[in-house]
Amino acid sequence: MKGKSLYTILSEALSSEEKAIQYFEKMRWDGKVISPYDPTSKVYKCSNGKYKCKNTGRYFDVKTGTPLAGTKIPMTKWLLAMFMFQADKGGISSCQLSRILEITQKTAWHMLMKIREFAARVNEKDTSLSGEVEIDETFVGGKNINRHKDKKIKKCQGRSYKDKVKVFGILERNGKIIAQVVPNTQARTLVPIVKKNVEAGSTVYTDGWSYKGLEKKYEQRSVDHSKKFYGITYVTDDGEIIEVTTNRIENAWSTLKRTIKGTYIHVSKKHMQKYVDEFVFRFNTRNFSDSQRFNLLLRNIA
Repeated sequence: MKGKSLYTILSEALSSEEKAIQYFEKMRWDGKVISPYDPTSKVYKCSNGKYKCKNTGRYFDVKTGTPLAGTKIPMTKWLLAMFMFQADKGGISSCQLSRILEITQKTAWHMLMKIREFAARVNEKDTSLSGEVEIDETFVGGKNINRHKDKKIKKCQGRSYKDKVKVFGILERNGKIIAQVVPNTQARTLVPIVKKNVEAGSTVYTDGWSYKGLEKKYEQRSVDHSKKFYGITYVTDDGEIIEVTTNRIENAWSTLKRTIKGTYIHVSKKHMQKYVDEFVFRFNTRNFSDSQRFNLLLRNIA
């Protein structure tokens, strides 16, 4: 496959169900089939894409032991769905995917939710951040002013947004982002997340909100948005350039919200984390080629 374009590779993989299964086998096993029942066992190749584990006597295929086991949806459609998922920077809706794959919208929705689980597995591989990091919270959801009178929520302003989903994020400058839905924005909830994922001694940039408990392990620098102060850049006596700002993570939040508003229109609180996982996956692989991102998804299914 080396030297071939992703278009050529995908065209070949989608030409038949057998080719699609072979491509998935290469991504999962890379030429050496491993039994999901006993990794040390010798494996015999059977017909119809089946294999037999010598030690256990059990049959399996490339989807056994993965979230795709038992699926009735052809592998060709799974591959195309995963390609469409990662290729469009703004995401793809279940309605659009259903038209492309010629399946029901409900089936397309379930496929996309499953693919978001694969993306979450990629995100969980390495959550260690260091150096200069920016932390911030955002509130995702429609504006109260746009709601019908009988659906408006009282006392819903500022950080007390009761109608919105709270998302907390940590962005390593020139690196990855970590983001998760949180029950509240209190320091006792957010500080442990920072300590778990950010290396001690790192410089943490905040928006002025109190993160009591960070001062002992991190150097904390803040911009106070409430006073219309959004950042400053200065040079130390040693020639080090210091940027006191959280603009990078705020730009990331803008991307998340534009994707939800422009593509998905509405996301329930119940499923918000999966859409956040999709956003994190796409952000962290922003410098990948389509081929690298597509294969990364496939390799993290098993």
